[in-house]
Order: sequence, then C-alpha cells, then structure tokens
Amino acid sequence: MKSLMNSAKLNPDELYYSLTTTVSESSQQRDGWRRTLGGDQWLVIERKVYNVSEWTKRHPGGRRILEHYAGEDSTDAFTAFHPDQRYVRKFMKPLLLGELAPSEPSQDHGKNAALMEDFRALRKKLEVQGLFRTSPLFFILYLGHILLLEALSVALLWTFGNGWIISLLISVILTISQAQAGWLQHDFGHLSVFKNSTWDHLMHKFIIGHLKGASANWWNHRHFQHHAKPNIVTKDPDINMLKILVLGNILPVEYGIKKLKHMPYNRQHQYFFLVGPPLLIPLYFNMHVLQTMYLQRDWVDFAWYLSYYTRYLMFYSPYYGIVGSLVLMTFVRFLESHWFVWVTQMNHIPMDIDHDKHDDWLSMQLKATCNIEHSPFNDWFSGHLNFQIEHHLFPMMPRHNYSRASPQVRELCEKYGIHYQVKGLWESWCDIVRSLKKSGELWLDAYLHK
Repeated sequence: MKSLMNSAKLNPDELYYSLTTTVSESSQQRDGWRRTLGGDQWLVIERKVYNVSEWTKRHPGGRRILEHYAGEDSTDAFTAFHPDQRYVRKFMKPLLLGELAPSEPSQDHGKNAALMEDFRALRKKLEVQGLFRTSPLFFILYLGHILLLEALSVALLWTFGNGWIISLLISVILTISQAQAGWLQHDFGHLSVFKNSTWDHLMHKFIIGHLKGASANWWNHRHFQHHAKPNIVTKDPDINMLKILVLGNILPVEYGIKKLKHMPYNRQHQYFFLVGPPLLIPLYFNMHVLQTMYLQRDWVDFAWYLSYYTRYLMFYSPYYGIVGSLVLMTFVRFLESHWFVWVTQMNHIPMDIDHDKHDDWLSMQLKATCNIEHSPFNDWFSGHLNFQIEHHLFPMMPRHNYSRASPQVRELCEKYGIHYQVKGLWESWCDIVRSLKKSGELWLDAYLHK
C-alpha cells in the first residue's frame, strides 16, 4: 500500500511504513513501525484509510483491538463486530485520511483475494437467508430456565432447610445456573440478540453483573481481543497464562531458548488440573474483575456487581450466615470454573498458537478454532460454543443459527483447502492435556539443548 488517493497531503513513504508489514517481521519490528509518525496508528476499512490514534482511547470495544490491527486492512474485523455500521461511520468521518489509489489491491500481506471475496459473499448470503435474525422465543426460554434454577435453589432452602444433602443439591443447581448465565451473557455481549444494541448492552450488564457478579466492560475488552486475534501471541489475552503455562509450539521453544523456568513446564499437563479448572473463576477472574473496575473507575459496572452480592446474601445469609453464604458461593464458582475451562479451552488450546501472520479473517479463525460434534446435549452444555468456527467467523450471529451456517462454511473451506476440524467432546478434552504435554516437552528440549 504505497500510494493513496486523498484530500489530505500524505507522504507515500509514510503511508507505506504505517500500513505495511511483512509476515517475516518480528512483533517488535511491527510495533516499532506502528510508532512511526509520533505514534500514529492507521488502518484500512473498505479501502479507506483512518488515523485511529486518538480514537483508541474512546473506542467502546477497548483500545487494544485497534492497536492489534494498526497497519492492516481490518475490513472483515470491522464488519464482524459492528451491527450498525452506518451509525459507527459517523464517528469515523473525522478520522478519515483518504482512500487507497485505484492501482492498490484491497488485500494486504499477500492474502488470497478470491478467498476474501468468497467469504464476504458467503456472509451476505447468510444475511439474506436470515441467519443473523434472532428467534426471541429461544432467548426468552433460555433466560427463563436460568431464573427458574435460581428460584428453585431458594425454594429448596425455604422448604427443606440447609442440611448437607440440600446444600449439595443447591450447589449443583447454582452451578448449572451460573454456567448457563455465562453462556447467555456471552450472547448479549456479542450484540447477537436485539436489533437495537442498546438493549443488548443493558441485558448484558444485568446478566453478567446482577446474575453473575462480574463486569460487562471487563468482559468486552478482554473477549473482543480474543475474537479479533485468536491464539495470536501478545494479542489474545486468553493465551496469556501468566507464565504458569506455555502453549502451542512456538512459545515453549522461545521460553526454553531463553532459559525461562517460572514453572516446571514439562509437568504442566499434570499441574494444569490444580491451577487451571479449579482456580480460574474463583481466584483469577474475581481478582481481575475488581482490579479492572477500580483502575477504570467503572462505577456503573461496580453497582451491578454489588447488586449481585446484595441479592445473593439477602436470599442465602438467613440460612447460612454471611460467612457460610460466601463459602457456598466460592464452592459454586469452583465447580463452575471446571465447566467453563474445559468448554472454552477445548476449541483453542490444541489449535495453532503463533505470532501474528496477518492471515485473512477466515484462515486466521480456522487456524485457531475447531468445532465439537453437534448434539442437543453438546449444544446446551457448551452454550453452542461447540460451533466455535461459526461463532468466530460471525460473532453477531445468533447461536441457534450456527448449525444452519455450518455446512456452508465447511463448503467454502473445502474449496480453498482450509481444514474444518470437528471433534468429539471427550476427544477435545483429551486433546487439551495432550497439547499441554507436547508443549511442555518442546520447552524441556529447548531448555536443555538449545
């Protein structure tokens, strides 16, 4: 992208170094280029060039997504995340620098133009088929079964008291309710339910804040990065394991060569069972949510967060006391954490984890995601995240339509030789452990011999 047709006066060489990188360049070099022109960050959307340097501070999806796409054509990412593009473009007008010259190709970094064109045609086809339209009854019933489980736990206490058997039964019921509320907040967070995104945002805060005791903004800023650059080192927060785990085939070798040994990584497939599934939600997520709300001065989400604890203690402290109620809550989150980790990681940890190769949207998502077999139980148990491929390609598509989109996505992948991977549920869980074991062995070999 060396030339630009615009109303502003732009140096073509400056544009080149701001918008162009090569696959072979290291992430440090690319970050240096992004700081060109006094830290300006430029990106391309539908052949128009925008300077988003200042907008990153106000971007509703968080500043990091824009930073991750600085210097790239982000047309498909823009389309995937914005339901009302005409509204968004009002904010983009002041950021416009100009347009690419007619001689410049739309794709960058050597991407396959035909593949990108066919993928965009598929998206339009799915829109015409109505697969981006929501079935209100589906989400009404889904929310209803969560609220029913919450009410059932209180009814059991009121009727039978707080004996051990009833307490264990309530723990299971609340775990199911919390896990399913987690999948439902995910739907509203992706703006995939209402035509008016304002209602999605409100329901998202209600479910993740009032029903789960977390923060909508914390989830948005973290999760959207994952969708924008899944399994990309330094860009996807979901593969940042705080030096406790090393994932994929690249990071373990890099750690080994640098003689980094924060943990005995060759044993990570064993200690994963102690630090991953049991601790992610009750320890790490809880601490990170509070820290984020405090640092961001997010008092609205904090109010929703407090409403959860107020409601919870109001219902359960008469039977367990405040300390006992908090113990029950921690136990429920301990159980939910196992459910959450195995479901969310079965699609990603065994897949390709690497530095940014600047692939097209379809190729990038298929490298990082796989599907789990379709069945009524798998759909319910995973919140339809067993259709992770379709969800990543079209994050605003209502989940009840993934099964209808799946054959058409598979057909496109077959046309271009892109692997569309589908596994069984148990196989996918075993693959998590096998992947951790392989990564640990790569680390040990590099640590000892390189």
